[in-house]
Amino acid sequence: MNQKTHRPAQVKAGRPSPTLEDLATAAGVSRSTASRAINGGLKVSPEAQAAVEAAIVALGYTPNRAARSLVTKRTASVALVIPEPDARVMMDPFFAAVITGVNEALRSTDMQLVLLMSRAGDDSERTKRYLRGGHVDGAIVVSHHRADNWVESLGSTGLPTVFIGRPWDTGSGIPFVDLDNFEGGRLAARHLAAIGRTRLGTVAGPTDMTAAVDRLDGWLQGLREAGLEPGPAIHADFTTAGAADAARNLLARAPELDGVFAASDLMALGVIDTLRGGGREVPGDVAVVGFDNHSLLAANGLGLTTVTQPMVDMAVTAGQLLIRAIDHPEEQLEPVIFPAELVVRGSTNG
Repeated sequence: MNQKTHRPAQVKAGRPSPTLEDLATAAGVSRSTASRAINGGLKVSPEAQAAVEAAIVALGYTPNRAARSLVTKRTASVALVIPEPDARVMMDPFFAAVITGVNEALRSTDMQLVLLMSRAGDDSERTKRYLRGGHVDGAIVVSHHRADNWVESLGSTGLPTVFIGRPWDTGSGIPFVDLDNFEGGRLAARHLAAIGRTRLGTVAGPTDMTAAVDRLDGWLQGLREAGLEPGPAIHADFTTAGAADAARNLLARAPELDGVFAASDLMALGVIDTLRGGGREVPGDVAVVGFDNHSLLAANGLGLTTVTQPMVDMAVTAGQLLIRAIDHPEEQLEPVIFPAELVVRGSTNG
């Protein structure tokens, strides 16, 4: 028949979802031609391609992704890997921003996001087996720890992977998106010094995470530049409760402190709670700087001076990098580093 003049049949009301056979009949082509037209147009004439595309619109046809994946070798899914306990992921606005950003990056594609979180006591092998099993086209890893070995586990599989946060092994060639955490710590130290605080300590993040290590190194550099001796540094996880305990230890070691840098905004809230519980005013007695700029407020509505970490934008960039890595596996992608900026609010501006 003449494909140029063929008019695709309209789908009837109440009819089940059209099949590939229905599409081929409506377009006036063979089933194999219709399949090739859907999956990239290989060896399909322009007339047949146009007829199939018109039939897709007329019938409201949706390709069978399972069948299509056999041809394209794609799953149309990407994984967001968060090796943290479920409770922490649900409570920390950092992860909500990451999920929002990655979803935004995928909005213009047909890719679905699969969220993979570690369970308590899980050694992550279950997640790694899933990723190696061909269930997703790529993965974004965030909040990784030194012992997780994600670079080694995923780097050897060829699975397109992007890290949010600098991986421990930057020689792997795996692209990543990060903030200049070193500069963020440096800005915190220099700000506290600039407002006249001289007895400074920090509640630092976990020593097995690059972000925490870089923030602490920057903090120490900022103190040296200001001509100040480094006060005590107590490490904690990135939680309010953990930071509150660390702040108690910090004040026990250095009760004369007049300024504290906390490695996250949630941690800063724990520090402020501990200070107030001990009868100290913020910022009158002790000024506090956080990190993230989640727009969190302390109990009495006090705003946090903090280093901005634009997590939504960073996650969008990570998603875009992953899409590029999937579509162009031969391309060597460079890391993207966002600049650090300090936002001054009430916790240091009294």
